[in-house]
Amino acid sequence: MLRIEFIYWIAGLLFAAAAWRKWRSNEPRCVLGALFWSIIAIAFFAGDSIESALKAGIVWPAQAMGGGVILLAAIAGSGGLRRSAETDKNADVSEQRSESAKILGNRLFVPALLIPLLTLLLVLFGQTLRWGDWALFDARQFTLLALGIACLIALAVGLRMTRSPASTALTEGTRLLDLLGWAAVLPMVLASLGGVFIAAGVGDNIAALVAYVVPVDMRLACVLAYALGMVFFTLVMGNAFAAFPVMTAGIGLPLLVLQHHASPAIIGALGMLCGYCGTLLTPMAANYNVVPAVLLELKDRNGVILAQVPTALSLLLVNIILMYLLAFR
Repeated sequence: MLRIEFIYWIAGLLFAAAAWRKWRSNEPRCVLGALFWSIIAIAFFAGDSIESALKAGIVWPAQAMGGGVILLAAIAGSGGLRRSAETDKNADVSEQRSESAKILGNRLFVPALLIPLLTLLLVLFGQTLRWGDWALFDARQFTLLALGIACLIALAVGLRMTRSPASTALTEGTRLLDLLGWAAVLPMVLASLGGVFIAAGVGDNIAALVAYVVPVDMRLACVLAYALGMVFFTLVMGNAFAAFPVMTAGIGLPLLVLQHHASPAIIGALGMLCGYCGTLLTPMAANYNVVPAVLLELKDRNGVILAQVPTALSLLLVNIILMYLLAFR
């Protein structure tokens, strides 16, 4: 049976390879870079063991991993992942890539488009693939497992199209990780932030603060507080999924749904769309706004965000109007 752990172990191998590549690079900060990627590799390899130990009452592995996370922040904050000037600006390699891209044309997009298509098909039909009582896929976290399998199939298709050896995937994968630096792990860190805020009672504090500064009897004031709150928390967290439970627990449910009898479905859907407007405006959404700028080697690292400002503000205004008009019918 294919389990999500297999995908995590493959990801761990990639991070371990990135650590090995950094260690052998002889760059001035190669030790810090190797340590950074090694800590992440350990988290992917030992995550289940750490969780099992914690359930058994053994806390030191989890505490050690927490110390590792703090060390990650220290390395990233100190510039330990800053790349040397030589980077990968090899003229021969760049020319070879350009020639290969001209030959392949739009077929270059096939592997990328296969990922969402195969993920959707696996989610819809994957759990029906059985051999008697033996299921091919583990039902736990099946969406993530389907995404991982789709990525591996797309990788195989890409290697076949470019007639590249399998080692190219590892070489280019570690090169991209080195290029992205700390931004590569930011989405994972931010995704856990919403759970941390809920556990810390941030939603309750927000509800108390809003009740103090916002006239909660006014429907429009509550709509504005919820929509703008989603934008603000997404700006801070970089992820609308992380902001959603905090703002919905603090404003959406108690004020809009319970007090003003708004439709929970409409409030939730439009609230998420307001959060996505914040995603367009923040460098904390690294996978959307920072990674493309790095990969495209833009001179202005905030160029993606600046280009998205008019769209974000226009969509936010439309979402607020729709929420006010549709949620209370």
